[in-house]
Amino acid sequence: MSGFAGAVSLLTRVPVRAAIEGRASLARAVPWFPVVGALVGAGIALVYIAAGTILPAFVAAVLATAAGVLLTGAFHEDGLGDVADAFAGGYTVERRLEILDDPRHGTFGVIAMALALLLRVSAISNLDPWAALALVPGAHAISRGASIALMRRVSVASPSGLGAGYVSALSARGEIAGLASAVVICTLLIGVWAPVAVLLCALVVLGMAVLSRAKIGGIGGDVLGATQQVAEVAVLLLGVAVSQQGWGTLAWWRP
Repeated sequence: MSGFAGAVSLLTRVPVRAAIEGRASLARAVPWFPVVGALVGAGIALVYIAAGTILPAFVAAVLATAAGVLLTGAFHEDGLGDVADAFAGGYTVERRLEILDDPRHGTFGVIAMALALLLRVSAISNLDPWAALALVPGAHAISRGASIALMRRVSVASPSGLGAGYVSALSARGEIAGLASAVVICTLLIGVWAPVAVLLCALVVLGMAVLSRAKIGGIGGDVLGATQQVAEVAVLLLGVAVSQQGWGTLAWWRP
């Protein structure tokens, strides 16, 4: 379980007696990313359900989303903001890479993060408790699978940094394990809509691969974080469309 503990220490603020130290520990942690993502999503869904018993759905969704951000330390949101600033505000590859290394966020980054949060809050607020318990963990799991898929599809833009560490550590077996866990978790949670969610994530991976190659010549840790955020929003919007249009049931397993 050292891989699981390492994934928890990297992706969340939960105190565990483990840390990512070197390529070997990172290699063990990556396949567990979807599992940790599902647990984060389950926590968000439970906060939404609990708060929704006494508060309006939108307010409950805000609190649930805030709880998720606190739990993860805005790890992926930071990547989305950095990528938005670099890709939209940089005019050369060198300048974009420089912006990615800057911890501060500019106009494009703030707007991107705000829009992502608004979409997530709005989507969750339109779910009933059962749908939230199925969709939110499923979206978190499969979106982290999208990041794993990108790791071995595009070379790194810079040999240093967390993104380079991910790519160098991830073996074919680790990739398969991570992708399989993401798909299995998503399928168990949202049933027949899992293939559509996988297709959406594949499109996000393709788009981010093309964009990152064009903008910085490869990927980095921030690109992986941005991929997770975009994929998560896409799957949440899919689930809301299914619920609102009456196309089927997300929580097929409910009693």
